[in-house]
Amino acid sequence: MTCSTEVIEYMHQYLDEEILEQDKVKLKKHLDECEDCAIHFHELKKTIALVQSTSHIQAPANFTENVLGLLPKEKKQAVFKRWVRNHPIFAAASLFIVLMVSSLLSAWNENHEFSVSKQPNLVVENDTVIVPKGEVVEGDIVVRNGNIKIEGQVNGNVTVINGQKYMASSNQVTGEIEEVNEVFDWLWYYIKSTLEDITNVFKSEEGSSGSLPAY
Repeated sequence: MTCSTEVIEYMHQYLDEEILEQDKVKLKKHLDECEDCAIHFHELKKTIALVQSTSHIQAPANFTENVLGLLPKEKKQAVFKRWVRNHPIFAAASLFIVLMVSSLLSAWNENHEFSVSKQPNLVVENDTVIVPKGEVVEGDIVVRNGNIKIEGQVNGNVTVINGQKYMASSNQVTGEIEEVNEVFDWLWYYIKSTLEDITNVFKSEEGSSGSLPAY
């Protein structure tokens, strides 16, 4: 994506709900004209929606003890410690990945509670979320361990984790529609979106020529 950093800043300001009205109009006009930026913007919104839906995740019980128990003993342990001192970035990255994957797998296996993002005009019946006919729901909808039935309009993305969607037409949703029903699909979806977001943030910082990043 080669567009100006100003557009990237508008995107982050919009997602932080800090964008000025005139800048919001400029951003919408640019997204209508630039397909690359529109795709990037939807990926950012999708990533934020998924991260918000997993905000309750915690490390598994005894995680630290289990990791320490896998470390080499005596002389091999000294070699490992020396490697960690010489490669701190790789060691930190490896530990972060292990923690993240372990936490996500634990959450997937242990937490099967139904949840849905909060919008006032959604109707919930048992494990099914309904967008009533004639209603317009603003913002992204994330449904976990349940189904969604769209009869009205959604101005945003729809993500269904471990569930199904029902709708008459895809035109009822202005953003992207995603179903994630298997643990590895879910992990890949989360990791891919996060890595793409991080990569694009670094690109925007490199192109800003010393200016402050959006965050």
